[in-house]
Amino acid sequence: MAEAVPVRCPACQRENGYISPVFPCACGSPVTPPLDLAAPPLPLTHRTWQDSWVTVRCGACGRESEWPHPEVGCGACGTVVLVPVRPPAAAEPGADPEAGSGAGSMAGPAGPDAAGAEDGVGGDGRPAGRAAGSGGGAAGAGRGPASRPPFRPVTIRTARDAVATAALYLRWLGFRDVRQPDGVPIPSAAVDLRAPGVVAQVDATTAPAGLRAVECVWLNGLTASATSVYFALAGYTEEARGRADDLGIPLFVMDLTGMPQPVNDPADALVGRGA
Repeated sequence: MAEAVPVRCPACQRENGYISPVFPCACGSPVTPPLDLAAPPLPLTHRTWQDSWVTVRCGACGRESEWPHPEVGCGACGTVVLVPVRPPAAAEPGADPEAGSGAGSMAGPAGPDAAGAEDGVGGDGRPAGRAAGSGGGAAGAGRGPASRPPFRPVTIRTARDAVATAALYLRWLGFRDVRQPDGVPIPSAAVDLRAPGVVAQVDATTAPAGLRAVECVWLNGLTASATSVYFALAGYTEEARGRADDLGIPLFVMDLTGMPQPVNDPADALVGRGA
């Protein structure tokens, strides 16, 4: 598995480990977006589907394909950070996609010894190296129950994909009979997912989830005597994160690769224990 590189959050200056995803080219070769380690990472303040994709050239056959733009959720403040990618003209075939043009705030691999200071994303969707007591650990797969296989993400291209991904993740956590709503999700509205013991909200909108949204899912869970969980594509406001911590609501950020990432301690605890 590729090593994590540190990505500094432009909002709080916290370094978060990021492992570049690998996609399958039509020719069968693995393709990894070539990260531009010399360019500063940018906060994602407004998400649009058109701007959420990057063109990546296959080093084996030269084919150019559209893949999700690399991004990482900050484990400290919840900001969603866009990781810069070199355009195809600047990416040489066969070059190491994580070898940048020089040092910078993102330069240098994050090895196992740095796991305590940098947040990488493991195969189970949990950032590695979170502070002691938050359920983190070294980057890798299968940190949950021994019987749980690594989560297999599905690329998110539409709001319906986001709902399906959240449902798959809840099943991976151990919740059974997860029910999805019928019909196509409305892009401007969050979607409920329910299963015995859990009530989840999936927000595929382009704005960070706010305080009211977090409180609503908490009330829904309270009414159903179930765990409340929130999934968002665009992250959360500071007020929402604070309220979720107070209420013990697990918050997850989903990137377009389909890998939910826990962004608070209740989410880490849920990943660790499962359903």
